This record gives sequence, C-alpha cells and structure tokens, in this order.
Amino acid sequence: MSVHYQRHGEVGVISIANPPVNALSQAVRSGLLSALEEGLIDQQAQALVVMAEGRTFIAGADIREFGKPPQAPLLSDVITQLEACPKPLIASLHGTALGGGLEVALGCHYRIALTDTRVGLPEVKLGLLPGAGGTQRLPRLVGVERSLDIITSGRFVEAAEAQDIGIIDAISYAQTPLEAGLAAAKEVLAGQQQARITGQLPAPEANPQAIAAMREQLETSVPALFSPFRIVDAVDACTKATSLEEGLRRERELFLACMDSPQRAGLIHLFFAARNPHVVPGVDNAEPFAQIALIGEHTLFETFHTAAQRANITLTDTSNDSTELCLLAPGEDVSACPSQAVTVALQPLTDSASATLLSLVLAERGPFHELVNHHASATDQQRAALTLKALRANVVVSKSPSVLSTLYNAATQAPDNDAQSAMEQASLTLAQQGACYRESDIDLLAVEALGYPRHLGGPHRHATLQSTLSTPSKDAHS
Repeated sequence: MSVHYQRHGEVGVISIANPPVNALSQAVRSGLLSALEEGLIDQQAQALVVMAEGRTFIAGADIREFGKPPQAPLLSDVITQLEACPKPLIASLHGTALGGGLEVALGCHYRIALTDTRVGLPEVKLGLLPGAGGTQRLPRLVGVERSLDIITSGRFVEAAEAQDIGIIDAISYAQTPLEAGLAAAKEVLAGQQQARITGQLPAPEANPQAIAAMREQLETSVPALFSPFRIVDAVDACTKATSLEEGLRRERELFLACMDSPQRAGLIHLFFAARNPHVVPGVDNAEPFAQIALIGEHTLFETFHTAAQRANITLTDTSNDSTELCLLAPGEDVSACPSQAVTVALQPLTDSASATLLSLVLAERGPFHELVNHHASATDQQRAALTLKALRANVVVSKSPSVLSTLYNAATQAPDNDAQSAMEQASLTLAQQGACYRESDIDLLAVEALGYPRHLGGPHRHATLQSTLSTPSKDAHS
C-alpha cells in the first residue's frame, strides 16, 4: 500500500510510502483519501498527522502521468478534502516538500519541518504553474510579493526562511518526521500551538506594484516563456477573487492553458532527457573503475580529488600496473597511459577529435560534458561514464562524431542570428549518422552546454516538430 493509517495514542498518522520520492501518483492520491477517512472515523484519534517515509516528504507530482488524461481523484480535490478535515491536521515535513507536496502541506492546518527540509513550487521549470492551490494558498501565508518570487523562480526555500516568512509554523529538532509530527499534534491539542485552515485565511491585499514589477522583470529576463506570466495572473487572481473557490477555478484555467502549451511539452522532454544520459544502452552490470590515473593538470581533476574518497576510488598522478582508467589532461601524451588501462582524453570544445578510444568533450558552460566513444567497447565506455559520475562529473554518452563539437561548430560558423537554425540542421544530420544513443541527448547538450532556447525542447525536437507541422497531411488536397 502506498499510504497507510496507524494511531499513536490520541494521534492518527497518515503515512505515505511511495519510494523513491513519494510522488503523488494516482495510488497515493486515492490512498490519502482512504487514510483520511480512516482517521475521521477513528473516534480515539483527536488529531491527524500527514507524513512520508524514506528520505523525503512528497517531492511532487508523478511526472509519468503528465500529458495523459487525468485520473481521479485530482490532487486539488484531495487537498480540498484534507483542508476540510474537522480534526486538527498536521503536516510533518522532511527532505523536500515540492510542487504538489508543498500544496498538500498548505492544505493541512499546521506545518512542522525537520531542520534539513526545503520547500518550493518548481512547476515553472516544466512550463507549468502550481495547479492544486499553490497560487491561492501560498499568498494567504506570505503575501503577493514573496509568492511571486518563490513561484516564478521555482527556487527551493530552506526551512529557516520558510519559518521566517510563514510557509511553515515551526522547525523541529526531532530525529524523525513521526516524532516531530506527534509532538506538534500534542502541542496543538494542548492549545500550545494554533492550527489554522489556510484557505479560510483572508486573501492578501492587492499589490499592483509587485504585479507590475514582476511582469516587467519577466519581460526583460524570459520574454519568450509562457508559464511565468500565467503565474503572475494566478497570484493576481488570488487578491481579486471573492472566494478561495473562485481563485482555484481561475488557477485551474491557467494551469490547463500551460498544460496545452508546446513549451510544457518541450520542457518535460528535457526533464526526461536529463535522466540517466550516462547510460549506454544494452550494457548491464557494469561497475566503475577503482584505480584511476590523472595525467597532467585540469580544473576538473580538483573536483575528482574531492569526490574520490567518498566514491571509494583511488586516484594517482602517475599510472602504474594497477591503473584501470587513465584520464589525460589536454596536451598530455597518450604514451603516459599503460596499455592495459582504458584511456579517456579530455578535449576542449574547440579542439579536433582525440586519437584515443574515448574522449571527454568539455562543455564551457552547464552541468554536462560528453563522453564520446570512438572505438572503445560499449562496456568500457559505460564503466568510464559510471566512474566520472561517481567523481561528480555529469556526462552524456555518445558515439563518434562528437555531438557537442558538431553543434558548436555549426553554431559558430553560422551567419549572425542563424546559430539556432544551424544547430537544428546539424542535429538532424547527427541523428541520421547515429552519433547518439538517444536523440534526446542532442537536445540536452544543445540546451545545457550551448544555450539553445530551453522552452523549445532542443534543436532536434524542434526541427522534427517543425518538419512534421510543415508536411501536408494526406487529406490536405482532397
């Protein structure tokens, strides 16, 4: 079961268990309602606590459900029922409470958080806005200006700040969310803490200055984006609606407009592209190398030294008979690496391809480098990728020619203002050449390393989409 109910003395506990991040799948949403019903009919439970097991509270919606027909119960309906609970309802937070997770907490009557907790509404990063009351309940707690900052940026708010501005009611130094939740429930029952129904709090006063300032800021920083402007509309509606219900209806309209936006589809495409781009298809049970030689000097090597001990990897500055993987700084000679070792040459973006079996093409910006397989075995490439990941270097695995270098050259050689379409053309060629394991890897590298517009989802996705849209259908001339 994803959600279960158990009573501790006079406190009923609704516990979510949907690893790894307790995402709000349909099973969790319906489980919350069932557990809430159990708590309501349990006459010995004077107060209820909502908490989650594992390393985090609810880290958001189940993204696998995006783009599919919504399945009942909708999260907004679940939160409405939580908020209407006649018994004091305490949310006990730890890890992260993000997106729908924070919206669930806002629907509870009191929020306690462990010291390491971070909260946020990061839906904007997926081209969306909080669609289950976040734009209507958060302003009731923190006001218009702070709500606009938090929701349009999608930033994470640390527990101390969340308490200072009123998102959470208290911070607990307990060891577990269960201990924290039970203690908070007892304090509420004893009248030592005040539980409040967020949706019944007065809406914040209209703040036309903050609304206008945020619109102006967005026009300057992200004029092409759709969802940040809809967020401003939703927060503005919170101040103007005659009731919470009216505000929620407006939020829902704006949320559905974001769901229908092609930007949402592009941003979610990139979200999935960034999951496991270091995986070489068809290679199972590969392990990182344990004995690594770093030949020469490079700033990346400094990061590796910091991460190596935690990863149980031995680093040396010279190779020896036990060296399994040899990483060559730019300009170093391949003869410094023994024949038994897999050799990876670090290659600046502007350099020509290396003569080694594997090269690590270095991005000048962003979190991802590219591990290119020229003639190595798939297993060796996978082991090298796993090693780099263990050393805190994010890599996208690919085949030759380098996706990153090809896109970079296309962009830099293009006429003024034509870099975007040059990358799009190059991306189609790369896909035809089979240079990548997944076409989404082209999009990920172009966006993260070369600044291709994120909301378009990447050059290959955009070019393919444009090609599909421009191809006349069979019925066009009938």
